[in-house]
Amino acid sequence: MEIALFQPDIAGNVGTTLRTAACFGVPAHIIEPCGFPFSDGALKRAGMDYAVRANVRRHADWNSFRDWSAEAGQRLVLLTTAGATPLPDFAFTPDDVLLLGAESSGVPPYVHDAVAARVAIPMQSGFRSLNVAVAAGIALAEALRQTKGFPA
Repeated sequence: MEIALFQPDIAGNVGTTLRTAACFGVPAHIIEPCGFPFSDGALKRAGMDYAVRANVRRHADWNSFRDWSAEAGQRLVLLTTAGATPLPDFAFTPDDVLLLGAESSGVPPYVHDAVAARVAIPMQSGFRSLNVAVAAGIALAEALRQTKGFPA
């Protein structure tokens, strides 16, 4: 299981997501450009000292990330409010990469078209979306539960 953030805008959410990835031993990917200068200082507050311990791979753009995922044989699973499958109904595999979009704009149509699956976290009606880092944690926990991938 791996997690990827597409052109994130908010350093705090990236720090929180990297902290979560580090705690669960899950590799993380940052698909650039970011909406902030990517640095330890920018991530420190939310990521604390855990973010620097995360296994992070940065990709210059969508094409380089897509090339990596195809070569690695990874299935891309997009978390989206426009998802076709509710999270509890989706069957994860250990080779999945959970992909989350930018906080301000999600992902463009070409990313929607390129993924293997689109998944939505069910919420009460009248709510637009969850915080990206919160959504990442919820989806990652469900994926790890299903695949028995939690650390021992």
